[in-house]
Amino acid sequence: MIAPRAVGCNDGMDSSRFFRGMIAVNSWVAPRHQEEAKMDATTVAVDLAKDVFEVAVANRAGRITERKRLTRRQFERFIDTLPPGTEVIMEGCGTAHFWGRRCRARGLDVRLLPVQYVRPYVRRNKTDRTDTEALLEANRCSGIDPIPVKTVDQQALQALHRVRTQWQATRTARINAMRGVLREHGLPIGVGAQTALTRIPALLEDADVELPGLVRHVVSLLLEEVRWLETRITTIDRELAAIARDHPIAQRLQQIPGVGVLTATALVGAVGHIHAFRRARHFASWLGLTPRESSTGGRRYLGGISKRGDVYLRCLLSHGARAVLLTAQRTVQSAPHRATPFQQWAVTLAARRGHNKAAIAVANKLARQVWAVWHHGVDFTALPRGSAAA
Repeated sequence: MIAPRAVGCNDGMDSSRFFRGMIAVNSWVAPRHQEEAKMDATTVAVDLAKDVFEVAVANRAGRITERKRLTRRQFERFIDTLPPGTEVIMEGCGTAHFWGRRCRARGLDVRLLPVQYVRPYVRRNKTDRTDTEALLEANRCSGIDPIPVKTVDQQALQALHRVRTQWQATRTARINAMRGVLREHGLPIGVGAQTALTRIPALLEDADVELPGLVRHVVSLLLEEVRWLETRITTIDRELAAIARDHPIAQRLQQIPGVGVLTATALVGAVGHIHAFRRARHFASWLGLTPRESSTGGRRYLGGISKRGDVYLRCLLSHGARAVLLTAQRTVQSAPHRATPFQQWAVTLAARRGHNKAAIAVANKLARQVWAVWHHGVDFTALPRGSAAA
């Protein structure tokens, strides 16, 4: 009886020799993968931090070939060793724009990805290591647009606005503290910051008002702090006004009704590159002034505005829109023949949908007009017809 041959073995080869041949083949395939892993690195993912930076180096195939955990000085030296043209990926978080400018100065290609779009790519637990892997995965998605790297002047302009906002919040808190202290002693103050700042000094100087000496002293200190904050806020307002006078883009933006010094300078500081927005509606959507959509199948639902993007810019545009809407209502009531088509539309919308919804709709229009003036590089009066609604 002839013994059956082993399946997959050549004539005259037993099974042991066959498996030894398979082991030899596998040992020869491994170096080929190692050579692929040693391809030139083209992408570097960096998880930013204050002192410790996690770095993942990937090749053209997207395979991670090297990992590093570097201090701040080591990371600076690491940037200097990268060849020009290397792609560096970072999240658009704190210090990202500084490191983006630092990398570009060395001839590197920088991509800042939005944090909210990188987070879904984090697998398992969140660590610095998985964050770099998520950056590499998110970078492969063509639907994620990078954040333009801001210049030093833009960040300096944003710093003025942020400090001014913090001082305003502190001023409001101190005024409310004085209201509360005086109310506890039977001295209510009327509504309004100017009302409080006018009435409180008179109460402190009036000797007939029954108020403990310690309370007078504490309220006086709070009042001095409020005056000091007002002086600092006024100083920043003057600096912003000087910048708005000299900046050509800010000058054009101020031609738009409802856009003043604060809104124009805030837009110049926050918007890194207006041409990153292909349409005016994309810019309005980035500011969170478009409806939140929830659609499925054949059903489409549009709710309230999404409120995404920069809260400060959206607040400034909303306040400007309310001023435009009030002016339009007064013009239509007093002199209807002088009202523009935009003012007539705003008043009609307010009567049909309510004042608040109409104000947000006007803010959306203002955002589109800002994009059109900035994108086309023309004055507001020379704006092409229909460009603001594109």
